[in-house]
Amino acid sequence: DQLQQIEEFADDQEFRQQFADIKQQKKEELAEYIKKELDIEVRTDSIFDIQVKRLHEYKRQHLAVFHAITLYNRIKTNPDGDYTPRTIIFAGKAAPGYPMAKLYIKLINAVGETINNDPEVNDLLKVIFLPGYSVSLAEKMIPAANLSEQISTAGKEASGTGNMKFALNGALTIGTLDGANVEMRNQVGEENIFIFGLTVEEIGKLREEGYNPHEYLDTNEELQKIIAQLSNGFFTPDEPDIFQPIINALLNQGDYYMVMADYQPYVDMQRQVEELYNDQDEWNRKAIINTANMGFFSSDRAVREYAENIWNIDF
Repeated sequence: DQLQQIEEFADDQEFRQQFADIKQQKKEELAEYIKKELDIEVRTDSIFDIQVKRLHEYKRQHLAVFHAITLYNRIKTNPDGDYTPRTIIFAGKAAPGYPMAKLYIKLINAVGETINNDPEVNDLLKVIFLPGYSVSLAEKMIPAANLSEQISTAGKEASGTGNMKFALNGALTIGTLDGANVEMRNQVGEENIFIFGLTVEEIGKLREEGYNPHEYLDTNEELQKIIAQLSNGFFTPDEPDIFQPIINALLNQGDYYMVMADYQPYVDMQRQVEELYNDQDEWNRKAIINTANMGFFSSDRAVREYAENIWNIDF
């Protein structure tokens, strides 16, 4: 609970700068690791946009990839536009018997290879998959994050603890109202977290009424272009049909995890992320507020509540 006391320093210019300096140091350390492991250089002034978690359809790593492709297509269409540099970093493992999760890893790497090797784009955008996720790698990634991706389909995440660790380390969260994101919003204030997408109730209603992913595709040119690129082998010319299972799941098998419905709200919210990031002073203030309010999720509180309410221990 003592951690909350740093919130009073959120408006202290010197404290904010010290907080920002530590984050920058952690970003530089991660950038060095990426260069060493993958021989890819990333801009440390870019948004470090990080999603680390088990690869699964409901966790929607492919939604974050769709956003990366959207940014890529926008830069290619209008190279002289005003863009905020962004480094999108993934890590995590797929279960051995889960082909779709493995295909997501292939998707991330294929998109990354195209973007990272395109000189028109790669000063503004990089997509990285760091292999061999472990506690040691988490120790490098989590403190370096500016943006924490918690974008699972609402109603599917039991709780999640990665989201808490990122916020504790001064990252702002973009996420759905799912799992612990709900409580995190309550702790940090809705103005200090980026919430988007369908709620559990809205998803239930949409399923009852008859959800049709084509309704979202047919009215969205950017989404249409992404699906076309995945279909025609744009990112995988040697294996043009490799992403067909992803397309089938989204368009022909009902899009159970509502990626098509949440795509545009997600992309729109990412624009708000960029606007705030361009105001570094305000971004840092919100990051401090996130860190200060993560004490609520400490195991100390959980043990104390069990002791008081379940075990009836006097202490």
